[in-house]
Amino acid sequence: MKPDANDIDNQVQDRNPGVEFKMDPSPEVIRDGYRGSGKLENKVAIITGGDSGIGRSVAVHFAREGADVAIVYLNEDRDARTTKELVEREGRRCLTFAGDQGDSSFCNYVVKETIAEFGQLDCLVNNAGFQDQIEDFTKISDEHWRKTFRTNVDGYFFFARAAMPHLKKGSTIINTSSVNAFMGMGSMLDYSSTKGANLAFSRSLADSLTPKGIRVNTVAPGPIWTPFIPGGMNNTKDFGANTPMGRPGQPSELGPAYVFLASEDSSYIAGQTIHINGGMVTGG
Repeated sequence: MKPDANDIDNQVQDRNPGVEFKMDPSPEVIRDGYRGSGKLENKVAIITGGDSGIGRSVAVHFAREGADVAIVYLNEDRDARTTKELVEREGRRCLTFAGDQGDSSFCNYVVKETIAEFGQLDCLVNNAGFQDQIEDFTKISDEHWRKTFRTNVDGYFFFARAAMPHLKKGSTIINTSSVNAFMGMGSMLDYSSTKGANLAFSRSLADSLTPKGIRVNTVAPGPIWTPFIPGGMNNTKDFGANTPMGRPGQPSELGPAYVFLASEDSSYIAGQTIHINGGMVTGG
């Protein structure tokens, strides 16, 4: 049974990005009953924000489906070690890279080292992001605005550009956007703006790469219980209560969507968005 909003007390963390090992209840990474079937056998994926939350779930799901992964994160070393252990428990290999994806040289380095270690790259998951809740948008400083775009927009572009020489027909790029790209959120104006940019980036990239046999798609999560929430929101009490399901989603409820988009099961899907948001009507 998934926890409802009443199971979550206010637990704002004193750091941003937040960390998963401090969360209560702990996010569900993968369902106990999830059975891999080799959908990604011997594939290689780079997953940004792979240390925790949605990224961790994607990494473990990919590993259970037979993929080796490289996870990218900012500085959450303890969470990253846990994800690495979970991937290796599935019998697959896991590289970890700590650094700022807003720095193009770091993105180039991650791709170069991944290729050197694994010899190929089949899937890029642009998932890492930054958010901070500021109720009055006039209080958003120039520096804060640029940091949000540097992480959430520049990083997606830099990784896609670095990965492109190694992608081939059948490869995939999956970008994480947000329900906020469709509905907006006044207290996260900068973050919501970047998620809209992610959506336009995905659709434009799909238009460019689909003729080459490289598929680009998007996942737009609603309120999901990840370190993003206690690390970047002012109050987590009743988080997710505004959805028709009356609860936040779990990372385990998103991982399979990324598997689908990375696998041949979605071979005729490009430039599209999967909405996983507990029934919120987005109009997009």
